[in-house]
Amino acid sequence: MTAISVRIDKWLWAARFFKTRALAQKSCEMGRISSNGHLAKPARDVRIGDMLHVKNDAGEFEIEVLLLGETRGPAAVAQTLYRETEAGRELRLKLAAEQKALQLLEGAPAIRPSKRDRRQINRFRGRV
Repeated sequence: MTAISVRIDKWLWAARFFKTRALAQKSCEMGRISSNGHLAKPARDVRIGDMLHVKNDAGEFEIEVLLLGETRGPAAVAQTLYRETEAGRELRLKLAAEQKALQLLEGAPAIRPSKRDRRQINRFRGRV
């Protein structure tokens, strides 16, 4: 018997957006996952055809669910579970290019900052 729906945290883990199901669950609770324009709780069901917006360490993804899966398998199988939208792909690549350019602009310091310097840098950047 095939599943009609799967919990969103299980699906995100099976599709390899997160390393563990606990991370997928925490991301849902923090509001980083939306399903069809609504914030998704970890127990929300995912169905074929749903549009998901996923924010994780790798970037922001806008994807369409093509297949359902509860078990984590090889990456090649996980990539068949979804299709990334063209707009989402362009946005993600643009943001990645901006981040890369920003890193090149900043450059590496000649010496490592001291503990005092690091605290001043963090205060300046608003990280307290």
